[in-house]
Amino acid sequence: MRKLSMEELGRKSVDEFRRSEKMPIVVVLENIRSAYNVGSVFRTSDAFLVEAIYVTGYSAKPPHKEVRKTALGAEETVRWSHFANAAAAIGVLREEGYRVFAVEQVQDSIKLHQLEWDGQSKIAVVLGNEVVGVEQSTIALCDGCIEIPQLGMKHSLNIATAAGVVLWELVRKSV
Repeated sequence: MRKLSMEELGRKSVDEFRRSEKMPIVVVLENIRSAYNVGSVFRTSDAFLVEAIYVTGYSAKPPHKEVRKTALGAEETVRWSHFANAAAAIGVLREEGYRVFAVEQVQDSIKLHQLEWDGQSKIAVVLGNEVVGVEQSTIALCDGCIEIPQLGMKHSLNIATAAGVVLWELVRKSV
């Protein structure tokens, strides 16, 4: 085995990325405390050709030094918008025909691997604050909640890690 060179990886330029057909997925970040987590979600969203990120509340947004540090340029490729709160973002998503799911542990949640999604229809996932998760008022606005099954003592993941797990599970249904 040999590690691939940057040229062999076939990476897109910024313009090629912008012209690429995107996955019909929007990520909503609700009051994320760490700008590093926000940047990491940008980078992951770039990797999976996510349609957009909706940054809400007091979450850091580009241009921001710490977002830039972990996004590694993805803040320039992934389309994003800022909203005062998640409710405003969800309102726009509803108008655009998205189904909206919070990533949260709740009664009657849908296990991530059991989520029925065709890989073609519009879907949005809401990721919440590192300490309190997705707000209950936001959960009430969603079509349901997706839960990442966890087997150990800890039953929480860093939001950047959770974003990677959820986005890969969605994207793999269409690749």
